[in-house]
Amino acid sequence: MPASGLPAPAATQREELASVLRVLTPVLDIVDQPVDTPVPPAWCAARGWSEFLLSLDDAELAASERGGFAALLSEAPRAPADLRELAQQTERCTALPLLGARELALPGAALRGVRARKRGQLGALLGALAPLAAHAERIVDVGAGRGHLSRLAAEFLQRETLALDRDAALLRSGGEHSRQRARQVGTLGVQFVQADVGRQRLELQARDLAVGLHACGELGDRLVVSAGEARCDLALVSCCLQKTGAARRSPLSQAALGLTLRRGALGLTNLTPREAGVEASMTENLRAREARLALRYLLRARGLPVDPGEEMRGVNRRRAQSGLADLAAHALALRQLAPASSAELRQHAGAARQDYAAMRRLSLPRSLLARLVEIAVVRDRAAALEERGQAVVLAQGFATDLTPRNTVLFASASPDRLRALGAS
Repeated sequence: MPASGLPAPAATQREELASVLRVLTPVLDIVDQPVDTPVPPAWCAARGWSEFLLSLDDAELAASERGGFAALLSEAPRAPADLRELAQQTERCTALPLLGARELALPGAALRGVRARKRGQLGALLGALAPLAAHAERIVDVGAGRGHLSRLAAEFLQRETLALDRDAALLRSGGEHSRQRARQVGTLGVQFVQADVGRQRLELQARDLAVGLHACGELGDRLVVSAGEARCDLALVSCCLQKTGAARRSPLSQAALGLTLRRGALGLTNLTPREAGVEASMTENLRAREARLALRYLLRARGLPVDPGEEMRGVNRRRAQSGLADLAAHALALRQLAPASSAELRQHAGAARQDYAAMRRLSLPRSLLARLVEIAVVRDRAAALEERGQAVVLAQGFATDLTPRNTVLFASASPDRLRALGAS
């Protein structure tokens, strides 16, 4: 607390971004170079971390992959001091206040057809949107999908609502459900409009409340730019930052000039240290990645120069969950190659098992930085809005068991509207 006894003023988004960049910039080489072989990458060898990482036993590895790497580093005397400090700085930079707005209670009839995890997200977000919607003439749901958020916003926030998405089939399904519900309860309907929201200009207006619930990649950036130009209120939940047509993401703010992140580095932000994933458990995902590595070895042994990731060309990524035999049969058939023998499968499965154990350990520092990369992008978006005169609040909006993509950005030309969010 300052000598005056008054609380210190809150840091600006530009200042928060600068703090993140001070930690991230010196380790961008780690972010940029994935671990594709059991040989320690240059960034690991140069920092002298290889011996420590490769010495981790299976229990330490499992705990680290499930979110306990920073704790391990703080407790293990043999951990490199600079790696321990990096973990501490990363935790400080990525901590966000919890969203304090009251969750909106939604009746079961209004939630018909909505998945359980999505229900909790909708209730929390709609509760936070209520004070912003009170000042809006229109709610614009960008990337609306089936329009669950649009429909509930129209019904419970009582505002004209526009749902935009490029998928006409999803909009038709959502539109019919919305019309039925509106007739049942006698509330406002939703205008569903097909638009290529990733390419077409978003025509937002000053009295709009623009919303993007899991607006992926460059769509989130476009939404931030459009809301900044219109100076309208905004609520954005980031998701799948790697979904962009560009090889690298350029910053939106002047404060982040020079920070460009490769698509592969943005994909790092999808890593989530939790046992139960969205589509499969962590154990199943690790087994699938090991199967993909074995397939890569198999294809190379057949004379194909396969780069990491290329082994899955033409193959649904979920097929890796079924094991190497099925995965190899499908991948070889696509390439018009003879089926793999039992001996081939055993050989490459064994090599992959041994190599992947080392790769998992060497990847821990890079996984540690996943959240930092995400926060850097979100802080850049926040700084861009602040540079246009918007007040911005960042918060953790949802419990992690509902979704790992729980960072919510709120912006408004009126700071008073954001105080009701109660982020603390």
